[in-house]
Amino acid sequence: MTFPATLSVKDDHKLPPSSISGDLYGDLVYYFKYATSAYSPVCPRPNGNSLVIEISNPLTDIQGFIARDKTRKEIVVALRGSASVADVLMDASIVLVPFVSPGVQLPPESRVHSGFLVAWDSISPEVLLAVGSQLATNEDHAVVTTGHSLGGSLALLAAVSLQQNFKNAQIRTYSYGAPRSGNKIFSDYVNAKFGDNACRVVHGNDGVPTAIPIELGYHHHGVEYWQHTSPPSNETTLKCDPEGEDPNGSASIPSQGVNLAHATYFGILVGTPFCL
Repeated sequence: MTFPATLSVKDDHKLPPSSISGDLYGDLVYYFKYATSAYSPVCPRPNGNSLVIEISNPLTDIQGFIARDKTRKEIVVALRGSASVADVLMDASIVLVPFVSPGVQLPPESRVHSGFLVAWDSISPEVLLAVGSQLATNEDHAVVTTGHSLGGSLALLAAVSLQQNFKNAQIRTYSYGAPRSGNKIFSDYVNAKFGDNACRVVHGNDGVPTAIPIELGYHHHGVEYWQHTSPPSNETTLKCDPEGEDPNGSASIPSQGVNLAHATYFGILVGTPFCL
């Protein structure tokens, strides 16, 4: 299926999206394998690497894991997307609230999705403790957060929290099919602190990333990588404007909510485990 891209330049300062390199495309696929593995109840070898700890909160039903990749020298936090009624209730709690979380202090008017914040705060002490322990014994390791859908929004909040709590650590974040997670002040903060280290991937006409409208005060962070046509490849994946809300990217297609495009990224069915 082909999803036509609108490549007209609507603002003088914005350039049309451009295709990405093969190396970057490989990274996007690589970290998606962690994100899809987070749906597995048991993942002994995430992406072929060492499992540090499984993450789980029975009240919010948030789950995932932390892995250590000795080859890439990375500590990876992978968080699962929506898979239960509790998750859906979190998704539906769309009031924008201050980012109140251990060790976090953002610009005063910064606001985030209240349901996502409750979900993140339900596991944040466990994640911060485990990542801190890993960094203490692996000082040369970077930290990567990743997730699909709800998990992608949680990965973003996790990255901000980790960056605030471990200021000397290199931190990157990857989200796949994630909805808008905060207001423009929050997204501007993310863009300023992370830049190209915050990667937001959208597949075709996946309606979840645009399901929460900007009219409610929400705003995407950048950089969006829009895999706009099939088959998936670096040539069919476009790097959009780093501001976050590029009218030439996935936002050019009206939201259809949860659809088939949301369930598959890079030809991989969401939920496929890479755990051996």
